[in-house]
Amino acid sequence: MNISLNIILPIVISIFFIGVIYFLEEKEFNFSLRVLAGLGLGILLGIIFGKDALIIEPLGKAYVAFIKMLVIPLVMISLIASITNLQDTKQLKTIGIKAISLLLITTGIAAIIGIIIGNVFNVGNGMTFVASEGFKAREIPTFSKVFMDMLPTNPISAMAEGKVIPVTIFALFISVAMLIEEKRNPERIKPIKDLVNGLNTVLIRVTKIILRFTPYGVFALMASVSANNGISTLIPLGTFILAVYIACLIQILGVYTTLIATIGKRNPIKFFKEIYPAQVVAFTTQSSYGALPVTIKSLVENAKIPNSIATFVASMGSTIGMNGCGGIYPAIVSIFVANIFGIELTFAHYVLLVITTIIGSIGIAGVPGAATISTTVVLTSLGLPIEGMAMVLGVDAIIDMIRTMTNVTGSSVVALLVSSTTDNKEEEKTVVA
Repeated sequence: MNISLNIILPIVISIFFIGVIYFLEEKEFNFSLRVLAGLGLGILLGIIFGKDALIIEPLGKAYVAFIKMLVIPLVMISLIASITNLQDTKQLKTIGIKAISLLLITTGIAAIIGIIIGNVFNVGNGMTFVASEGFKAREIPTFSKVFMDMLPTNPISAMAEGKVIPVTIFALFISVAMLIEEKRNPERIKPIKDLVNGLNTVLIRVTKIILRFTPYGVFALMASVSANNGISTLIPLGTFILAVYIACLIQILGVYTTLIATIGKRNPIKFFKEIYPAQVVAFTTQSSYGALPVTIKSLVENAKIPNSIATFVASMGSTIGMNGCGGIYPAIVSIFVANIFGIELTFAHYVLLVITTIIGSIGIAGVPGAATISTTVVLTSLGLPIEGMAMVLGVDAIIDMIRTMTNVTGSSVVALLVSSTTDNKEEEKTVVA
């Protein structure tokens, strides 16, 4: 009977909580409020029922699967539609240079913040090295392998494997070819252009349909995270977790806020409200890639950033210059590992660390497990034992939430900066509503 109750009770309460979220939707409560309600109720369910709350986990996994289903077709079609509808094609080169430069610069700043906070909290000090069970150091891919993986040698294979960078490059080639041919023979290109615009409209509608389920997906995902990571998991590495969260919040509330107000010429609070859905999806799914559709939608519809810029920058930002995974996290882990093994880091080490994180954020583009790979690259370059990273794997899910939210917020801010410093007088014809 107890076993039955352990199954039935979480299901009944889950249905009740889902009903609460549905009630808020029927009463036309703000979308952001509904997402926040889902987040809070999910945490509550996990705390109350512990591992028994994992019965709702498939709902969260289904939501993530549907979101990821959209990424490749949405990025490819939206990028082609946006670029082929640009009135000033010279903007394409400018957008690319600005986007990549800003993504790398903010990664460098993130690494510096990570170094400062890591030292302030003295992470790892007084701890003894204990490897997590089953830990195996990740192999660092060679530069040639990473470079070749970024190229669309087989576009269909890249699409099937969900590789954003090769698909983006392929879409850029298609877009440029269409622009060239349109000048020579507009009648021949018009049907293709109309088809792309039509597909873009349909994909955006599909995105809107799926994103309606975000509060429910967030509810299930947070219940799973809360159930899997109890207080006993967090206490031993509490200082490390706190350091990562504070560093990420400084990057978001300090660095990004300053950039939004000074270069972006926007009210930071208003802008954060506009991209809030993307931040919540990133926080709960722990995937910059999975958050791409809602990031693009938030930037275009809420922040009013041109579709071409939003799609290009968000796509690049999901794999290059990830401030949380590629900047803050490797810096703090490096200090953590150095303290555990009693290794003193000098100013030269810190300079090398910042340079390595910037270069490494390009080198890990499109590589699964970006945070692990980027941290491995940094530890290796500093001559620190990679095994030390094993100690923080137990709390990786907790850290990955704020880490991913920082990534997505960073790419969104870069999209704003690129937009605000680019001449956007010409209106795009791409349908985004």
